[in-house]
Amino acid sequence: MKELYDLIIIGSGSAGMTAGIYAGRSKLNTLIIERDLPGGQIKITSEVENYPGILHTSGAELSLTMKRQAENFGVKFHNAVVESVDFSGEIKKVKTVDGEYEALAVIIATGAVPRKIGFPGEEEFRGRGIGYCATCDGEFFSGMDVFVIGAGFAAAEESVFLTRYARKVTVIARETEFTCSKSIADRALAHPKIEVKFNTEIIEAGGDKVLRYAKFVNNKTGQSWRYDAPDGGTFGIFVFAGYVPQSAEYSGQVRIDEQGYIPTDENMRTNVDGVYAAGDIRPKLLRQLVTAVSDGAIAATSAEKYIVKVKEKLGIKNEETEKSPPYIESFFDDEMRRQLSAVLEKLETKIEIVAVLDKDNPLSAEIKGFLSEFSSLSDKITASFLQKGENPEKEAKMNVSIFPTIGIFTENGDYTGVQFHGVPGGHEINSFVLAVYNAAGPGQKITAETLEKILSVKQKVNFKIGVSLSCTLCPDVVSALQLAAIKNPLIEAEMIDVTKFPDFKNKYSILSVPAVVVNDEKIYFGKKSLEELLTLAGK
Repeated sequence: MKELYDLIIIGSGSAGMTAGIYAGRSKLNTLIIERDLPGGQIKITSEVENYPGILHTSGAELSLTMKRQAENFGVKFHNAVVESVDFSGEIKKVKTVDGEYEALAVIIATGAVPRKIGFPGEEEFRGRGIGYCATCDGEFFSGMDVFVIGAGFAAAEESVFLTRYARKVTVIARETEFTCSKSIADRALAHPKIEVKFNTEIIEAGGDKVLRYAKFVNNKTGQSWRYDAPDGGTFGIFVFAGYVPQSAEYSGQVRIDEQGYIPTDENMRTNVDGVYAAGDIRPKLLRQLVTAVSDGAIAATSAEKYIVKVKEKLGIKNEETEKSPPYIESFFDDEMRRQLSAVLEKLETKIEIVAVLDKDNPLSAEIKGFLSEFSSLSDKITASFLQKGENPEKEAKMNVSIFPTIGIFTENGDYTGVQFHGVPGGHEINSFVLAVYNAAGPGQKITAETLEKILSVKQKVNFKIGVSLSCTLCPDVVSALQLAAIKNPLIEAEMIDVTKFPDFKNKYSILSVPAVVVNDEKIYFGKKSLEELLTLAGK
C-alpha cells in the first residue's frame, strides 16, 4: 500500500528545509523531495554574515545544518525530479521519475535559477569564460581579470568573493547604484581590487576557444569601450542578473503570475486548498535567506492546521513518526562510516574497485588511502591496486587514457564503464556511492521509458565529465551518465577532477563545470538531464 504523507515539500532550499523543521517538530509525517543537493541558492554562497544570531558561516555549512535539524525531527529526504503534480483532490499527488507520492498537503519551495541576459556570445561562451556560480568556477580565473554583471545583492557579494582569485574585478551595473543593502554595497565599493562602473551594460563577448574580448556601453552617454584580454590570454564574466522562478511543473494546477511566480496570501496559501508556496518561488520584495526561512515556517504552520482538519474529515488517525538518524558531514568520521555502512549493507552482489595508480603522481597515494578505507566498510567491496603498465589487459578493458584512475568492475569481472579520476570527495562522494550502489544492486529505480532511452544508444560513446569538488551541480550529471554506463555496455562515463588534471582542463579550455566531453571531441557545459545527455551521444 502506498504511504500517505501528511506533507510533501518540493524543494530543499532554505524555505523548504525550514518548513520541514517546523513540520517535523509538529510530528507531521513529512517528505522533502529534492532535485539537487540540499540548500538551494544559499549553498553556493561563500559567506553568510547577515543571518540573525550567526556571526559568520558558509552557505554550504548552514544548508547541511538545516538538513540535520530536519532529519532529527523525523523528516525524510528523497532525491528525484518532479515530472507532474495533481492537486485536484484532497489527496495531493506528486509524480517523479521513480514513482508517485501522495500527501494531504504540499508546499512548493522550488525557488529560482540564475537568469541569462541574452547578449551576443553569452550562450556560445558559457563555460568558456562566462559563468553564473562564483563558488563553482571562481578558482579557474586565478590571476585574471573578471567582470561581474549586475547591481544586486549577488553581484556585490560575489564580486568580493571573486577577489580571492581574480587580479581585478570590474562590476558592470546598468543602474546608477547598487540595489542591495548599503553594508554589502559598501564592501564592494571599498575593496581595492574592485572597480564599479555604473550606468554601463555589456553588449557583446567573443573570442575563439575561450573569451578574448568584451564590449560595453555607457547607457547615459552612449560611449562604448572594449576590453581585450592581455597577452593573448583570457578572462571571466560572471552574470548575476536575477532569477527565473521554477514553476513550470505547476502550471494549470495553481495560479502563476505573468513573471512565473506563484502568488500566495500572508499565510503562504495558494489559490488551491492544501497547497502552499514558500521562498523565492513567490513574488516578494526581498529575496534573502531570512525571508525564505520566514516563508517556510509560516507555510508549515499553515499546512499543519489544514492537515488537522483534513484528517478529522477523512477519519485519519495520527501516527508517531520515526526520527531518522542525524546527518553529519564529516568525511569518513564515525558518523559518516555509519551512514555509508547502512547504504552498503544493501548491496546484493560483490564488486571490485580497481585503482590504476601512477607512482609519479602524488594523487595516487590519496586514492589508495581513500579506497582502502572505503572498501573496509563492506565485505562485498574489494579494492585492488595496480601500477600504470602493470596490467595492460585491465587497462585496455577500462580504456584508460588518464592516470591515476578508479574503475568499477562487477563480480564477474565485467567493466561497468565507470571511472573516477581523482578522489571522489566533496560533493562527488554522493556520485561515487551511487555508482557502487547501481553496480552492485539493488540500484536506483528507473522507469521502463528511461531504460529504453539508455539502451537506445547503439554505438560506443565515451563521456568525460569535468568537475570540481565544490560544484553542487556536477554530481547529478556524473550520476546520470554513470547510471547509463552501468545499464548500457556501449557507454563509458568518467569523472575528472579538473583541479587535479590541468592537462585535461587546458586541452578543452574548461573554465566552468560541469563540462561534458563526448568521445574526446565535442564539449558541452552546464547541468543537463539524462535525456539531454544521451542525445549528445549521437552528436
